[in-house]
Amino acid sequence: MSSWINLGAIGNILAYSLLLGAGLPALFALGLLALNYEQTAATSAGTATISRKPLRVAAAGLCFLTVLAAIAYGIYFLVQG
Repeated sequence: MSSWINLGAIGNILAYSLLLGAGLPALFALGLLALNYEQTAATSAGTATISRKPLRVAAAGLCFLTVLAAIAYGIYFLVQG
């Protein structure tokens, strides 16, 4: 190990960038996927009704709240210095 390269710090940067840089957008995308509308049975007039399942809406809300909490913590961390 060289005195110029700190492998532990590089490992931390890699872990945080994967978690926050790729993980949070992926979690946001899962929330959007959970909010996807589902088409139910067609009515007699030939139109379809569209509804959302409550469990999927709750899962999407949990994903969005997690992303917002991470953003709020990041802002708090930067402000505190």
